[in-house]
This record gives sequence, structure tokens and C-alpha cells, in this order.
Amino acid sequence: MDGKQTWPVVVVAGASGDLGIRITEALVAKGVPVRALVRRPTDSLARGKVEQVTVDFGDGGALIRAVTGAACVVSALNGTAPVILDTQGQLLDAAVAAGVPRFIPSDFCLDYLATRPGDNRNMDLRRRFAIRLDAAPIRATSILNGPFADLLEGQAPIVLHRFRRVLFWGDTDQVFDFTAKDDVAAFTADAALDPDAPRHLRISGDQISPRGLAELLTGMEGRRWRLLRAGGIGRLSAIIAVTRALTPETDAPFPAWQGMQYLRDMSTGRGKLHGLDNARYGKAVWTGAAAVLAPTIR
Repeated sequence: MDGKQTWPVVVVAGASGDLGIRITEALVAKGVPVRALVRRPTDSLARGKVEQVTVDFGDGGALIRAVTGAACVVSALNGTAPVILDTQGQLLDAAVAAGVPRFIPSDFCLDYLATRPGDNRNMDLRRRFAIRLDAAPIRATSILNGPFADLLEGQAPIVLHRFRRVLFWGDTDQVFDFTAKDDVAAFTADAALDPDAPRHLRISGDQISPRGLAELLTGMEGRRWRLLRAGGIGRLSAIIAVTRALTPETDAPFPAWQGMQYLRDMSTGRGKLHGLDNARYGKAVWTGAAAVLAPTIR
């Protein structure tokens, strides 16, 4: 015996996507054998350390064979109803048919359980899939991490570097959760190896309000950052309705109005994470907003 831990196989679907690659790398770093389900072979995954299996998710028999023998199936699939409900549903059915004991769905979001039905399309999709997942004979664990901290680098319309303003809606002291993608991936890898993981795990790498962001950026840059209140939640809701009405139908996961729906759930506090599980696997260092924003400071 060499004393090394022997891990069971973990299957990752959506392994060639941004988060899927990170989850796969986090598992490989732990010495876990990973079977990556891909639509076509890719060089983005660790060569020689990841078994790539090309699958057609519409081929039930092939999908069952692809997940057979896994201790856990992790879904990092990203999309709207055709992906989250249909493709991920096919993956769930295959995992159940193959006798896989555990399934981690592609939630990776704010606390959709506390948001209002109809307010956020992507949260509604997760709610609908959760009903199907909870009825299946398999142990499930959803990881809720709030918005990805990486969005603070520029994708989220919050930190406006050109004007040195922090844009917000509603209450300037409403605390947001942010978790870096690499931290989410590392925690997901731990959860995939935890047979006793509960139905929901909540993590947050940093908790900070718009006021806190302005103070943080002021200290980092040495120049004053100010707050810019765009309006109340009612105005944001009106803008969402108009933008959605004027936007052609799309299967894109994040059209402009969807991003605003997410921001509304953050700004109302409905999607706020409570009872964090950050310490469950002993991870002590989490990437904060300062580390994410540092490269953006001129």
C-alpha cells in the first residue's frame, strides 16, 4: 500500500465549458479519475488525465454507458430550457438507469429557492428541474454560490471604472454574495466526493454591498469612488419588462433583460445566501472582491 487515497470516477457533463473545465481541473488536482462528457473531443481538458467520452445526449443507451460506474455525475451544462430541462433531464435519466448514487445539477447561482416565481427565467428553470430531480431515486446536491465574482471584472454593470462609480438599484447597503469560479469549482469537487453532502450547499467567497464596493475601490485606487443610484426596484422592474418586450426570442442564457433579472434578485435581497457552508471541506482561503478587482485598477 502506498497510502494514497483511491477515488471513484466522477463524470462531468459540460466539461468543455468555462465552469466545467475548472471543475474537471479541480478534480484532477485531487487525483480523482474524471470522465468528461463532450460533444466533440477538445484540447482544453488535461490530456492523459481526463477520459473524454463523446456523447449524443439524445442517445439514451450511449449516455447510460457513459455514466456507468460513476460515483457522482456533475452537470455543468449551461443554457436555457432545451439544455437545463431537456439535455440535463436526459443526463439525470441516464444516471438513474445506470445506478449512479449521486447527482449535482447545474445550479451554481443565487438562492433560487427564495426568489419569486416569474421574476427570473433562469431561476424558474432551476426550480422546474429541481422538482424532477427531487422525484428521482438519486441523491442530489445543489451548490448555490451567488453571482460569480469574476463578473466584477467588467461583465456586470456594477463597477463603472470610466466614471469611478458603483451603480446600484434600491438600497446601497444591500449585501451581495460573490464567489470566484475557481472557488466554486474547488468546492464542487469536494462535494462530488462527499457521499453525505446535503441537498443544498451554500457558499460565498465575499459578501459586500454597493457602499462597501465603493469604499473598497476608493482604498485600492487612492481616488474617491462614488455611488450612483439608478433608481428603485420598481424602476428596474419596469426597464426589465420593456427590454424583454423589445428583445427577440433567444436561447442565449444571458440576454440583457436576464442579467437585469439577476441583478433585481440581488438588489431585493431575495437571492441572498444564508447559513453558509464555506467551512464544510476545510477551505480557509476564498477569493474576495479586492483580488478580483485588483487587475482592473489603473
